[in-house]
Amino acid sequence: MQKKIIITGGCGYIGSHTVVECLENYTKKNGYESDYEIISMDNHLNSSSSVIKNIENLTGRKVKNYDVDLCNYDKTKEIFEKEADINSDSQIIGIIHFAALKSVPDSVADPIFYYQNNLNSLLNILKLSKEYKVENFIFSSSCSVYGNTTELPVSENTAFGYAESPYAYTKQVGERMIIDFAKTSKSQKFVLLRYFNPVGAHISAQIGEDPKNPPTSLVPIITLTAAGKRDKMTVHGSDYATRDGSCIRDYIHVSDIAEAHRLAIDYLVENQKNKDKNINQVEIFNLGTGNGVTVLEAIKAFEKVSNKKLNYELGGRREGDVVEIYADNEKAKTVLGWIPKYGIEEMMLSAWKWQQKIL
Repeated sequence: MQKKIIITGGCGYIGSHTVVECLENYTKKNGYESDYEIISMDNHLNSSSSVIKNIENLTGRKVKNYDVDLCNYDKTKEIFEKEADINSDSQIIGIIHFAALKSVPDSVADPIFYYQNNLNSLLNILKLSKEYKVENFIFSSSCSVYGNTTELPVSENTAFGYAESPYAYTKQVGERMIIDFAKTSKSQKFVLLRYFNPVGAHISAQIGEDPKNPPTSLVPIITLTAAGKRDKMTVHGSDYATRDGSCIRDYIHVSDIAEAHRLAIDYLVENQKNKDKNINQVEIFNLGTGNGVTVLEAIKAFEKVSNKKLNYELGGRREGDVVEIYADNEKAKTVLGWIPKYGIEEMMLSAWKWQQKIL
């Protein structure tokens, strides 16, 4: 029987790295009975269709991508109907749901679009996962659910704070939707992965962060400035109560994030196979290094590894930003066996190599 994993947003930043991670590890040589077929769904709202070719060049394996808006239930259902054909030997054994918009400032500027896109797509995927009996579901969440917390480092048991942006609120609501939905579908298991700040690019420099829309995340802005694609960059806020006045984040390499998704699929599949009644139907994991780095420290790390002096200015605070957050990642280490491999300088160097490739 051909087993399949659907990755929504498979051409996006984290999605593409996870497609590569799965393709490079789910093979017979690593002890699996058969390869998993990886199926991407991505309408390229903020990604490029050329990513699929880059993935294929990197892995030597073909990738099927459906150009579909997940907010369109009927079109999305057609894909499930085709890929979970009851008259064939195929079976969708898992869904990794990335597809969502993720810019904090863009969500502040256009909250309705964010609510419509992020929540309607999740609703449709959840309904279809139940209808087509997909037992394992991984949701791309965010540390933004914690808001401006006073508890540091944050653990999975840290209470939600006020959502500082519409984007953050879509993640809070998305998690609640899954928790409520799980109560009605006892055969399914769910993992919610709360990312901290994914940065960097694949070590090969074949894929990386390259959004269609102007980036609002720190690292692509840094690399574009260093490459001369931007005249200068602004550090949003220099008067916070932190060690140098700039915000503190837990930067985590995108390939480490991708590996966590593969480990989470393995965790769910293994427990479904063993019918382990002791695990929770919904499990939550923080994905961060556990180290807080200021924006100015991240800039200095980039300048060191690139030997480039960045043209930046100190500006005012940006609406929607959290002051300081970093992870307690002990649960992911213990339960999933996940150990982040890359430090901040390696993250910055990989991002710079990718930027130089796409100049």
